[in-house]
Amino acid sequence: MGWMADETGLERNAANHIPLTPLSSLRRAARVYPTELAVVYGPHRKTFAEYTDRVTRLASALAAKGVKPGDVVATLIPNLPAQAEAHFGVPACGAVLNTINTRLETDTVAYIFEHGGARVVLADTQFVPLAEAAIAQMTGEKPELIEVPDDHGGHPATGRHPIYEDMLAGADPQFDWILPQDEWESIALNYTSGTTGRPKGVVYHHRGAYLNAMGQVLSWRMVLRPRYLTIVPLFHCNGWCHTWMMPMLGGTLVCCRDITAPAIFDAIADEGVTHFGGAPIVLNMLVNAPPDQRRAFDHTVEVFTAGAPPAPATLAKIEPMGFNVTQVYGLTETYGPATECTWGQQWESLQGAERAAIKARQGVAMPIFEHITVVDETMTQIPMDAKTQGEIVMRGNGVMKGYLKNPEATAEAFKGGYFHSGDIAIQHPDGFIQIADRAKDIIISGGENISSVEVEGVLMGHPDVNLAAVVAKPDEKWGEVPCAFVELKPGATADAAALIAYCRQHLAGFKTPKAVVFQELPKTSTGKIQKFELRTVAKAI
Repeated sequence: MGWMADETGLERNAANHIPLTPLSSLRRAARVYPTELAVVYGPHRKTFAEYTDRVTRLASALAAKGVKPGDVVATLIPNLPAQAEAHFGVPACGAVLNTINTRLETDTVAYIFEHGGARVVLADTQFVPLAEAAIAQMTGEKPELIEVPDDHGGHPATGRHPIYEDMLAGADPQFDWILPQDEWESIALNYTSGTTGRPKGVVYHHRGAYLNAMGQVLSWRMVLRPRYLTIVPLFHCNGWCHTWMMPMLGGTLVCCRDITAPAIFDAIADEGVTHFGGAPIVLNMLVNAPPDQRRAFDHTVEVFTAGAPPAPATLAKIEPMGFNVTQVYGLTETYGPATECTWGQQWESLQGAERAAIKARQGVAMPIFEHITVVDETMTQIPMDAKTQGEIVMRGNGVMKGYLKNPEATAEAFKGGYFHSGDIAIQHPDGFIQIADRAKDIIISGGENISSVEVEGVLMGHPDVNLAAVVAKPDEKWGEVPCAFVELKPGATADAAALIAYCRQHLAGFKTPKAVVFQELPKTSTGKIQKFELRTVAKAI
């Protein structure tokens, strides 16, 4: 199909076909922007020439340790320069990067080391004890541990293991990068958050990483030399591919170890940060920051938010502060963001709650995805009536290769020629997708489906509420009823009866929480609320 009658001599060759890889973006940046700032972390300020030199040395050092193409190199590092360097240096020696969530417990880290087959682990000093404990628990071949101290962040070396900087210093700055021969070769291994059973190992290829990074340049309306603040953990979908994206634009990566309101405001004011991604909890933190933690800035900061639908009340408050928020949606299996709430001129006049209601949609497929939509159990397109619910499915170059050593789960995820997200959504007449709930988060009360997201959105509109999560509580009469867990703002005094009465003004009676628990909400490292823990508490009430 599509071949001309005579294509003699029109074959692929070294001049006209190069496998796509994000590694090419840093090689180009070293030539085009050699003296411009690539990575910033306090006193650590490296140009693209220096960044590329460090990446080359890392690749050389790993190869010298016997790491071969296809081997796995794991990291336990916060959003620091070494973690960014690993995104290029590990694949530059042909290996596969496995960035591990630093908040996991020993048992799961040991499982990931073992299942992924890590040959080397790069660990920040703070997480050296976690790495040591996990390695001690392993039964198979154990990885070599390299320590990455962070003097600036208050974590100097323990001295128990080889040191990252010493390893780079002794490496070959002329090492020849091992580029993929086929863009389907694996670049990264990311384990799902594993809220049910063992986490699954999601495998990314060079092609998808390159296209996802490149596609978000379009979605984020980026121009040259953005300044990007690392708030999304680089162990979470490789930081949504943003570290691979920055050299494409000659952009600066501003590293942030501890995610606090002062750290974010300082980065915007002092480093001129123009872009960051983060969960709604980060937006909430900025909205509720006291005056003494804020800094003035005179440019608009572009924000990608994902992980849960941001409450309309939060969106309505953060935009006047100088932030333009775009809701995106994706999964570990899709390299991070896959859909975006593309803003239309027809909404420009909307203000307040009406504007926020549109911004809370998950939106439409990003440019590199072929098709993202919502279907019923028979894989039939649901009516786009903003009422009917179905499952979000997707196909395109931003979908994973599959799950490592788990062909059954891979086949299940890809049945019908689409990746099945497990997320339940409605579709608006304009095709925009809006998540109703994770399948497991829907509360079924007396046969009626209640969206926990809807109830949370109402609670977040109350002036005393800082954060809210709603889960099912078992009930003899109704089967399940909504139970709300609430974090109040400092000094707030709202009680359960007042919050329930407030909800009743905005929701049908059966959707109103029947119990309210005041406590700090348990969160994952990416700011998602761990509802499975709250369900356990709700069962005991």
